[in-house]
Amino acid sequence: MADTKREIERKYEASPDTRLPDPGRVPGVSSVVDKGVVELDAVYYDTADLRLAAASITLRHRTGGSDAGWHLKLPVAPGVRDEIAAPLSDTVPRNLAGLARARTRDAELVPVVRLRSSRDIRHLLDAEGALLAELSRDAVRAERLTKGGGTAAWDEIEVELADGGDPSFLDAVEKKLRKAGLKPAASPSKLARALAETTPRGKRAPRQPAPPAGPGPETAGGQVLAYLREQAEALLAYDPAVRRDLPDAVHQMRVATRRMRSAFKTFGKVVDRTVTDPIGEELKWLAAELGVARDQEVLTERLKSRIDAMPRTRLLGPVRGRLRLWSVAHGSGARRKAVAVLDSKRYLALLESLDTLLGDPPLLKAAGGAAARVIPAAVIKDYDRLAGRIDHALELPPGEARDMAMHDARKAAKRARYAGEAATTALGKPAKKFTKRMKAVQTVLGDHQDSVVAREALRNLAIQAHAAGESAFTWGLLYGQEEAAAAQREAELPGVWAQASAPELRADLSG
Repeated sequence: MADTKREIERKYEASPDTRLPDPGRVPGVSSVVDKGVVELDAVYYDTADLRLAAASITLRHRTGGSDAGWHLKLPVAPGVRDEIAAPLSDTVPRNLAGLARARTRDAELVPVVRLRSSRDIRHLLDAEGALLAELSRDAVRAERLTKGGGTAAWDEIEVELADGGDPSFLDAVEKKLRKAGLKPAASPSKLARALAETTPRGKRAPRQPAPPAGPGPETAGGQVLAYLREQAEALLAYDPAVRRDLPDAVHQMRVATRRMRSAFKTFGKVVDRTVTDPIGEELKWLAAELGVARDQEVLTERLKSRIDAMPRTRLLGPVRGRLRLWSVAHGSGARRKAVAVLDSKRYLALLESLDTLLGDPPLLKAAGGAAARVIPAAVIKDYDRLAGRIDHALELPPGEARDMAMHDARKAAKRARYAGEAATTALGKPAKKFTKRMKAVQTVLGDHQDSVVAREALRNLAIQAHAAGESAFTWGLLYGQEEAAAAQREAELPGVWAQASAPELRADLSG
């Protein structure tokens, strides 16, 4: 069973002659406990071409100290990583390898670097004896384990915040260290430094990737490719979060797939759609597979909040129990299914297709045009598509046909919003304002569609309740509430659309 902790630390350059200032003088520190010196021996694993290191991910097998075992560290923010631990074993634990699979694909994980450190540890305690941070001084010896590698040695100082500690405490420690002449380390981790200092001559270090292919940033192609690469990286970054069942991870991963699919369509004159359309279909498949559990969760929460707000006198029958049974039946095994999708050959093939696309992008003639000229035209085209669907929906009387038309308009509003987001780097504030207006339209239409879906679920719940000999009264009341909510959104739409369709919004995009 793997354990997880949030690691927040800072590293500083040192030499064998560096003298540490007295940490007892740091505000909040009441006492300093010398924990002695421990010998640590860590072997870091990666693919032969260092895919994990390129993504600032580390996987190691370490002995010595109080936390011997396997550790996978995933970046969260500068100086912040999630560390997932597993017990010592002779091979890489399957669960840790799975968390890295989006990066490694089918490549073998092999030993690449060995780090042996003599760590002199001090614990900084508050007035109640609680641990604030661990201050350590490491004498590190690095050995490259791959062919042609070398060795390196250095000293460094590390301050790691105690679990649940206040990150501002590290600022106070850093202030004291800087006054003593210490400087933050140039490398974000020991592994990064080891790879940089032991890389065979003539080879590129993993943190210095080759410049991406494609035109310059001032062109439409440069802007579109930068956006697509950002979404592809988000897809990879959220993969382990989905596997760990972290909150909102599935939603964010689906958003990345939708943004890419939308960009493929919006910028079809920049990147060849004969190449991107098949990839877009695979992204659609991935979003759908991941979305079953997410959609069920959102719907259940919506219905639960409706029930919670209803007077007790109107709750006839085992309403909460019925909803619970229904939710479990529809959401059973959601995490297991999501992980199975992420482990599938189809998903890994999709990731390979994205690598190929972005490594050798199928750019069209418009890609070489100025971003300020090409991108506004693409965004406005998506707006026109939305305008047509809004007009059609508003012309229809309330009912099933109008519900379907508003659903189509919602999808168009989402695409227009994503187009505005993609254009923000090139167009600045006008694109941000356009995006904000499109989001407002999408929100109204999305709420309306949520009500449509909720009504269908409530109808099925009422049927189940009646078949079980229970009262369907409450489900009927809830159905009426959802009908009223949908009518309210329909009434709001013309006003929201009037703001979103103001001519100056589109004029500003074109400068």
